[in-house]
Amino acid sequence: MENLALKTKKRLLGTLCIYSWFAIPKALLMAGVLSMEKKQKSEKNNVFDMLVREERIFKNREALASTYIPPEFPHRDNEINDVANILKPALYGARPSNILIYGQTGTGKTAVAKFICNQIVSKAKTEGKKIHTAYINCKQTNTPYGILTNIGKTYSKDWEDKVPNAGWRIDKVYSVLKEKADENGGIAIVILDEIDTLVSKSGDDILYHLTGLNSDLNNSKISLIGISNDTRFTSWLDPRVKSRMGEESLTFAPYNALQIENILVQRAKMAFHEGAVDPLVLSYCSSRAALEHGDARKALDLLRISAEIAEREGQEIVTVKYVSKAENVMEHDLVRSLISTLPLQPKVTLASIILNRGSKENGQQTTGEVYNTYRLICKRFNVEQLTQRRVGHIISELDMQGLINAKVVSLGRQGRTRYISLAIEQNQVDNALDNDAFLSRVIKEIKMSGYLSSIQLRLI
Repeated sequence: MENLALKTKKRLLGTLCIYSWFAIPKALLMAGVLSMEKKQKSEKNNVFDMLVREERIFKNREALASTYIPPEFPHRDNEINDVANILKPALYGARPSNILIYGQTGTGKTAVAKFICNQIVSKAKTEGKKIHTAYINCKQTNTPYGILTNIGKTYSKDWEDKVPNAGWRIDKVYSVLKEKADENGGIAIVILDEIDTLVSKSGDDILYHLTGLNSDLNNSKISLIGISNDTRFTSWLDPRVKSRMGEESLTFAPYNALQIENILVQRAKMAFHEGAVDPLVLSYCSSRAALEHGDARKALDLLRISAEIAEREGQEIVTVKYVSKAENVMEHDLVRSLISTLPLQPKVTLASIILNRGSKENGQQTTGEVYNTYRLICKRFNVEQLTQRRVGHIISELDMQGLINAKVVSLGRQGRTRYISLAIEQNQVDNALDNDAFLSRVIKEIKMSGYLSSIQLRLI
């Protein structure tokens, strides 16, 4: 019996050994194989495999882009003819007058200017004339070096080989530009979009040199088209620059609801498959944009986002309900989120600018005025006080973020100063205050205390 029990025990131990030494490694091996197969499968699949399919709504998305230049411009015939007539002398080898084009956002200023420049270049080729054009967005390129470099590229294909992107003195870049301009000849038409941004960032020195460039040229000429939605910016220009720059001026009036609808009908035919958009959508988008100062760009964005949302939901027709959804997407308050995430010192600086605005007729203030209010807030709320130089850097950062405007203005022999104002609307300020306890408390307490008024009186 003992021998039988011993044999049975050994048999069982042997079975356990077989299981522990062979079965477990096999299980691990199988897990590894399955993992490799899963990895290979995921590598073969692409996240866009389920998303990319034949578009049932869009035919040409580019037709709704803000940068798209349509073949025709509804309700802008007069403006097109005005710009064309001003630039016409270039086809005879003469320098056209400089132009300042004003108008609110979404009134077609940039698109019309680009359209006319394309047209005149095309006509010049058939006539055997030499006309160069350049488009410069001054929000993206707002330094004298960058402006001169962009103009230089229109004259010379090897400009980048001759002139580095940075590092040279401005007078040296200016000399090379004159050399290349006379070497290539012809007329250069330069569009300076958002020209007011250039002036606020870098002053008007670059405009002074550009408007005086023709007197230094022998075999070529340059004409400028400045575009701005701020009709007041010329008041800060040197009188000589203002006179040269504004030889001709045009104003683009806002579109009304019917005109915007005509624009949407034109673009919808190019952008969508037939029957993909409910006609009521175009009417609704145009009426909403007409309330926003006749902004055709907003209408186009609203239409595009409505269609994109409908497409994501697998729909074949864009209906009015998707316009409401698009409005919710567009109205997400980026300003509010931007202000709420500001560090403490920029918040105190912004609060100073908000407070000072109420005491200024035009809302503009100098760095010194901002700093005086900033010191008051720091003292009252026990915040570490920075130097005026450091606060000046913070003002520049707030300007870059689009919360304020900080314009450098020439005062002639008295030098330069920087005028600061809010770049956001009052309702955006109120919205930000409602959602930021610190800012709300600072502004409320300073206003109630009367401290700000007493400091301003002492300054006077």
